[in-house]
Amino acid sequence: MGIHVRKAGIADLSKAVYVLNHIPEFDSLFYTKQVQAKLEKSEFILLLAEFAGKPVACKIAYNRYYDGSVYSWLGGVLPPFRRQGVAEMLHENLVREAKRQFFQSIRLKTRNQHNALLIFALKRGFHISGFTPCENYIDSRIELSMNLK
Repeated sequence: MGIHVRKAGIADLSKAVYVLNHIPEFDSLFYTKQVQAKLEKSEFILLLAEFAGKPVACKIAYNRYYDGSVYSWLGGVLPPFRRQGVAEMLHENLVREAKRQFFQSIRLKTRNQHNALLIFALKRGFHISGFTPCENYIDSRIELSMNLK
């Protein structure tokens, strides 16, 4: 396949932001300084998937709640690289790195309309842990968590 996943640092953040800004499911633009400001406040995990040296997917997680969990905040795979196991590789690397950093669980939130992410998470051991309704039910937020023990 030729796709390589690696742990990255703040110096690579612009590559992750490039990916995020080319994910069609996101309805707003991300800016490197905006993302960096959030990550500078706590421990974080930044993963990049690259093909031929170019970023094709990313995952950003950070210590949002300070409760032993890492919050899987942003991520995605560029459309031409989907259904090739890239999201699975990112997930496996996130789990491995979260355990290495002694996190006890992974948490994430998504909108009810993102069926692919919901199915992906449930198939990998996440459980629904919260729900925030919105007037338009597809915009309702679903919280999921996965124990790492």
